[in-house]
Amino acid sequence: MSSKKVAGFAGVAALVVASGVGAYTYTASQHANAPHPQTSTSSAPAASVGSFTSADAGACLTWADNGGKVSKFEQTDCASEHRFEVSSREDLNAYPSKEFSNNAAKPDLTRQAQLREEFCLSPTLQYLGGTYDPLGRYSIASILPPQDAWEKGDRTLLCGVQATDDSGKVIITSGKAAEQDQSRIFGAGQCLLIDAAKATRVVDCQQDHQLEITSVVDLQPVFPQVIPSIEDQDNHLQQVCTQAARDYLGGDDPLYYSTLQPFWTTLPDNSWSGGSHSVNCALVFGQEDGNFGVLHGTAKHGFTINGQPPAPRPERAPIVNPEVLEGTAP
Repeated sequence: MSSKKVAGFAGVAALVVASGVGAYTYTASQHANAPHPQTSTSSAPAASVGSFTSADAGACLTWADNGGKVSKFEQTDCASEHRFEVSSREDLNAYPSKEFSNNAAKPDLTRQAQLREEFCLSPTLQYLGGTYDPLGRYSIASILPPQDAWEKGDRTLLCGVQATDDSGKVIITSGKAAEQDQSRIFGAGQCLLIDAAKATRVVDCQQDHQLEITSVVDLQPVFPQVIPSIEDQDNHLQQVCTQAARDYLGGDDPLYYSTLQPFWTTLPDNSWSGGSHSVNCALVFGQEDGNFGVLHGTAKHGFTINGQPPAPRPERAPIVNPEVLEGTAP
């Protein structure tokens, strides 16, 4: 495979990952509030009521999730495992609107998304000090009181960041978000399906997929002082990801006979400056139409490409020193 073709695949990778995160973040927004919206119009006392939580900016929250039922909602040290980092706290009672009156129903999911844009976006970006990659692993989210607290008049709105899985379920993270590598990456051995909406999701390798991850590469040590261009990333990753493919499959011959090609993702400038510094190497089967072939099974043994085993390749003399190839693909 020529360097030019690999660089083209890298460009597609960035686009595919960006599209996947868009869908991923939207799904996460739908799951950002643990209690489901209700239509109750129960009255609440006019007197001030206590909040369901004392958490404020800088606090981290965790809870148990049993099939969508939330319990053990509590604050925890941000260095420990948690599900939500608070960036700001609002009291909606401070806003003279019938929408937040004592008798008002809890906002539905659509309105919650609007409130998140109105109240959470700016303070969260300020809280993170600009270290936020909208295409990365974290999404800006909000938490409203549980239904019983809302009915009693609690109008606390917590803004913050969280990470979610492919289904939009909030997952456990550790450490302050602004101090983490925010890249949305996958582990070696995971297989990814690109769906009709160009969103990526992890599937069992025994299901149809287009990519099989071979490694994670942290680019920060390689480019410690500058934001690397896509070309700079390509030049580095061509050799790194080709070697990762060899290591993953067990050598240069297995890579050659697999007929698969090394592939990698790259980071745009705004993602790098927003705190993302890692990318994935993977294996794909590039097609003339620019799409990836459908793989079934792990590339390590017994897989098919578009329903067929890899096409036979001509025998070749053993490569004694594959490192001299300087990252060129078979």
